[in-house]
Amino acid sequence: MAHGDITHIDIPVSDMTTATAFYADLFGWQIAEMPGFEGYPMWTAPNGVSGGGLAPRSDGFTQPRSYVEVDSIDETIAKAEASGATVAMAKAPITDTSWWAVIADPDGNHIGLFEGTTD
Repeated sequence: MAHGDITHIDIPVSDMTTATAFYADLFGWQIAEMPGFEGYPMWTAPNGVSGGGLAPRSDGFTQPRSYVEVDSIDETIAKAEASGATVAMAKAPITDTSWWAVIADPDGNHIGLFEGTTD
């Protein structure tokens, strides 16, 4: 994936079992927990490219969130803030080679940022 590509979509759910069955049946998604990410089943669309996760619904996470691949989270955050965005969640590691963060655009929409590899 390249800078600017949508890489992942998280969907907040209140019942993981119901949501897993719903999305698997409705869209044919393959949904499974990955080692190290227990409690966060990840889905892959039939095209084998599109994917995301089912995350527990919380007060701060009530709407689906897209994650965009960026070359540098730090540079993207600086550019976003200069254009009126705020940081909703600071950069945090996913693995030794990948990180994520969340910004709120000037309208308050949360957009996830992803940097690195998932290898």
